[in-house]
Amino acid sequence: MSLFIEFHLIQNFAPSNLNRDDTGAPKDAIFGGQRRARVSSQCFKRSIRLAAAELGSVPAEFGSVRTKKLKELLAQRLADLGRPDAGHQIEAALAAAGLKIKEDGKTEYLLFLGQGEIQGLAELIHAHWDLLAAPTSDNGKKTKKQAKASAPPEVVKAAKALLDGQKAVDVALFGRMLADLPGVNQHAACQVAHAISTHRVEREFDYFTAVDDKGDLDETGAGMIGQVEFNSATFYRYAVIDPRKLVANLKGDRELALTGIGAFTEAMARAIPTGKQNSFAAHNPPSFIGVAIRHASPFNLANAFEKPVWPRQDSELTTRSVEKLAAHDATIATAFSDGKDIWGYLDLTGAWPEGKGKAHTSLGELTHWVVAQASVALGG
Repeated sequence: MSLFIEFHLIQNFAPSNLNRDDTGAPKDAIFGGQRRARVSSQCFKRSIRLAAAELGSVPAEFGSVRTKKLKELLAQRLADLGRPDAGHQIEAALAAAGLKIKEDGKTEYLLFLGQGEIQGLAELIHAHWDLLAAPTSDNGKKTKKQAKASAPPEVVKAAKALLDGQKAVDVALFGRMLADLPGVNQHAACQVAHAISTHRVEREFDYFTAVDDKGDLDETGAGMIGQVEFNSATFYRYAVIDPRKLVANLKGDRELALTGIGAFTEAMARAIPTGKQNSFAAHNPPSFIGVAIRHASPFNLANAFEKPVWPRQDSELTTRSVEKLAAHDATIATAFSDGKDIWGYLDLTGAWPEGKGKAHTSLGELTHWVVAQASVALGG
């Protein structure tokens, strides 16, 4: 039987520029024939990963990192193991795994790796230090090309076997694709939608000037002028987790999967992109967090806002957005639900229909409810 844990958030941000395009303007999209503010799924996924790491709900050994600086990370760990100057050994081991290091010491593209994979590679290099030492050419000098080709077969096999995620929760949730190693790709257990505003938006411009604190008395005017684009919007955010896929990605570790679901629930609510925050400080939490346990198929409820919400003097955009979200879910459920779906929610607007699911008064309480529902669904 299928099972999905859905997250539906309504979140209003003060004037901000949380996620910029190539021109520096806030990202947007046309939806329902109207321009909407948008924050990309990639942006929010990174914010969720960082928020979860800061909360510390998942043990560090099951964390992850996205970086080109794998060689540098391995060098640090090998130095801790008493192996300084490990450049040749690291390049040989990574070549054995199928990863290339460029002349600047970085990988060719960003790698999404579990901390367990990095630690495993460091320990592999430590254990096979002499075997991975670069051979010498006729004049006695070590050559980088020879170093990369010098790994013995047992090291090649072990290095490739290490790159299996090592139960990194972020990798299991969001998946990964390594171009050179398709065998270690992982299909995501979580999908995150681009956040879009529930209403129409227009870009605004902040014309700013900066004064030179050390300007002479005869110097008038500004030391610098410029402009920044921004907007303010009430966003609908959506994500869905397949908990059984998450357990499979974590090698059957049900308890770690439940820990990951709890961490994701709290991080999803607390995640705020960092773009231009020093200029705008738009630290606005969600006004509504709804979690639906679905049994037939997942339902993104963005079409609740195909016709944009319009502001009224007697009602907030967040309140009207929650009302439309609830009404659209009722319509979808009538046509497509199998009748087993349940909701849990934290609503600061008072607009979610009373009796439509389990009401909660704090994020911690809602998180416990989500984990409990997932545990029951997974056979706990």
